[in-house]
Amino acid sequence: MATPGISWIGVIWRLVFAIALVVLTFNPSGLSVYHWLLGAQVDVAAKALVGIALLIGWIVCLRTAFVALGLIGVVLCAALLGTFVWLLFDLNVLQTTDSTALAWIGLVILGIVLGIGLSWALIRARTTGQLEVQ
Repeated sequence: MATPGISWIGVIWRLVFAIALVVLTFNPSGLSVYHWLLGAQVDVAAKALVGIALLIGWIVCLRTAFVALGLIGVVLCAALLGTFVWLLFDLNVLQTTDSTALAWIGLVILGIVLGIGLSWALIRARTTGQLEVQ
């Protein structure tokens, strides 16, 4: 039986999808679905449609990430990325105390964790030959 393949392009697309989901849901710029739902005078049906679509995206991403990585894997992935950002601050690569910039960093980290979760089962199958089944 052939092992299902994944390419780096596939991993990048999954990362982009996950980061977009996080940033579209909420971001500090004010241009997010959260802000749109609270502020715009739009038809309730449109708000419900967008809200349900985002909810589906979140459920798919979270479920896939937790099945592929497990709770410990998700926590370790977030810890690794958070520590990497900490190192960038210590090396003066990042030099901000602006809460908006820190919020963007946190949102991108969350998106990357979800994107890794979306790709992990396929990467593992490709490298080890073991398939995730549930």
